[in-house]
Amino acid sequence: MFKTNEYFEGKVMSIAFKTKGGEATIGVMAEGEYEFGTSTVEYMTVTSGKMNVKLPGQEEWKIFGEFETFIVEKDQKFGVKVSGDTSYRCLYR
Repeated sequence: MFKTNEYFEGKVMSIAFKTKGGEATIGVMAEGEYEFGTSTVEYMTVTSGKMNVKLPGQEEWKIFGEFETFIVEKDQKFGVKVSGDTSYRCLYR
């Protein structure tokens, strides 16, 4: 069944579900700056809006737009800035 998640005082929310390939979430972020940690490899795809992302080991922030995907390895932290409501899909492998 579905599981809902809420982070950063409700500014980031997601619904978890299972796919043939494993766990996934569909979520939304309100305007803000966030830091996330991974416990598996994560494939994050922007589905609406834009994300400015600072990937582990990188000095520069990179903008990802709709239908663009970035990958974060297991046990890493990464930063995300959004300037407006943004949605995403995350696959956990």
